[in-house]
Amino acid sequence: MNIVTDAKSQLTPEANLLAAHPAATGILTIDLDAIIANWRKLEKTAVPAECAAVVKANAYGCGAEQVARALAKAGCKTFFVASVEEAAAVRAAAPQATVYSLGGFFQQTGEAYAKIDCKPVIGDLNELAEWDVFCRRSGWSGGAAIHIDTGMNRLGLTVSEAQGIIPRINAGDHGITLVMSHLASAELLNNPANAKQLASFREIASLFTGVPASLANSSGVFLGAQFQFEMVRPGCALYGVNPTPEADNPMQQVVDLKARIVQIRNIDRGETVGYGGTWTARRPTRLAIVSAGYADGYFRAASANDGTRGAEVVVAGKRCPIAGRVSMDLIAVDITDLDKNAVRRGHMVTLIGEGITVDEVAHHFGTIGYEVLTSLGRRFVRIYKGGDAVSATSGTVVENSEPAASQAAPPAMPTAAPPAPPPLPSADDVTGRACP
Repeated sequence: MNIVTDAKSQLTPEANLLAAHPAATGILTIDLDAIIANWRKLEKTAVPAECAAVVKANAYGCGAEQVARALAKAGCKTFFVASVEEAAAVRAAAPQATVYSLGGFFQQTGEAYAKIDCKPVIGDLNELAEWDVFCRRSGWSGGAAIHIDTGMNRLGLTVSEAQGIIPRINAGDHGITLVMSHLASAELLNNPANAKQLASFREIASLFTGVPASLANSSGVFLGAQFQFEMVRPGCALYGVNPTPEADNPMQQVVDLKARIVQIRNIDRGETVGYGGTWTARRPTRLAIVSAGYADGYFRAASANDGTRGAEVVVAGKRCPIAGRVSMDLIAVDITDLDKNAVRRGHMVTLIGEGITVDEVAHHFGTIGYEVLTSLGRRFVRIYKGGDAVSATSGTVVENSEPAASQAAPPAMPTAAPPAPPPLPSADDVTGRACP
């Protein structure tokens, strides 16, 4: 084995940028214009329904503040997050937007919801009772969504529990601004569960007189107009994951991930590579050692061994296979078939992009695009392009060129508490059994 060194190499602009950030392992570029284009395509598909945006988990790893700001400027009016903390980031970026938190409501979180004008998505009678108590004591009137379980068996009121609160809805002044459910198998076009959930949700939603309804996630948008109701809630499709896996991806690619070659090595035929020696060179082999690994969200499942071909990356414009196991911080790539002058130490390798999609990477990882995006590590320099982004001299993050508007004040807390809403049915009344 010998190590290949080079004197003066011409680096790409990306490599030069990364050289200014020696602590980073690579560059993750997020195309805000592509996210906006994906949202507009989804919006057009769902017309006349409103197209919201799910930006939970830091906008699927793409940056909640940057994404929310760009989408708000493009016309998106409603955002969904998973927690109050996430909602605060979106509120700072989109002061005028409606923000829902899918994480539910606990009485001790009420003040946090009110402070940033965030609406909880309530999926349990106990949550609804605690929300009522908070609203009555504080005078808060910011509204909430009701989540009804139609087949996911995860969160949400049962259909019978939802029927039990219809008298409250009919009484008016109920504070419910959205009724929603979630599809369990929307990506499977002909799955009978979709029609079953649709029928169940249509029946119960029709009883929530005057309250907008929402059922469709990213894949649900493409199931047809009957699934779209008054609002659709795409998430993964905004970030380039294929919402129609049984057909071509209608969405634009959003992320591009590059990592640096830290060493080039030559090994002889018969030598092994990586932990466990699971990959053996069948010829004199040239390897590029790349500074990314499973600690950065590039999963160990993408490894190659003597019996299984692993994932591929793009080096000097050509696909090259991984050699051996992906380790915590490093990947070995077989570049034997490249011209010897095509690549040098310090050059960049593309892990996602240049024809390698998030879904392809997910296939090699044995998972889905959602997990790929949300796992991409903090050791990458994150660069934003499009969506009013401009180059930053620091090169760490490309920020929006315009200052964010000042945060809109939440609805004022009344000094006197409003009348109590009609009482909730007890769990015994609704389900015939005691509350758990």
